[in-house]
Amino acid sequence: MTYGLDVLAFGAHPDDVELFCGGVLVTLADLGYRTGIVDLTRGELATQGTPEGRALEAAEAAKVLGLALRENLGLPDGFLDASPDSPHLPVAVEALRRHRPELVLLPWIQERHPDHVAAGELLTRALFFAGLRKFVSGSAPAPFSPRQALYYEMRHRMPPSFVVDTSKAWERKARAIACHASQVKRGEQDPPTLIGSPLAIEAIEARDRYRGSLIGVRHGEALRTMQTPGLVDPLAHFRSNPFVLPHAFEPRR
Repeated sequence: MTYGLDVLAFGAHPDDVELFCGGVLVTLADLGYRTGIVDLTRGELATQGTPEGRALEAAEAAKVLGLALRENLGLPDGFLDASPDSPHLPVAVEALRRHRPELVLLPWIQERHPDHVAAGELLTRALFFAGLRKFVSGSAPAPFSPRQALYYEMRHRMPPSFVVDTSKAWERKARAIACHASQVKRGEQDPPTLIGSPLAIEAIEARDRYRGSLIGVRHGEALRTMQTPGLVDPLAHFRSNPFVLPHAFEPRR
């Protein structure tokens, strides 16, 4: 298998990846990997901001995250379609085949926002069909399957397969989020929104601090695989991971 981009994260809206797995992307970029984001929609239904303004914000956030690329597929905000005969499926498959990422990050399939749920389901379906030779997907027809796909946690707590230490990435993640000023800053006359709430960023950091506490670090982000992770050398794995003093524990499953 020939890969292109090292890591590609998908989000339903132009600020989703920053908010919910921005720390992982910063951490991987620091390790020397080529990272990118594909936003499915322009976020045109958002209470605040315009598609044009949000595109500029996303470009500034990309610089902070250290991305190698960022693009927007222009699918309709509020109407992402994850059905089996969805016209959005070939678009998502084409993006996967064109960028050929070794690792894919996608939204967890349980969420409060309908677009987030649809994005997770659409991309899960696209990951399967991208590997089928007879599935037609426009300008990038060659079948492709990434090495691994991982789900990232949004507002619904997700049972993680593991937690990534993002302690060194938090400040840059916060700066990337702040680039989306139309969404996270609220003027006195602006109608209330969830992400514009004064407590929104504090809540996101609280979640990252909790995930970090599971592995004994300051900040962390949870990732999940639908498959059982395998280890070639368990001893080498634990030797290279200094997470020996957790301060919180999840229930056994």
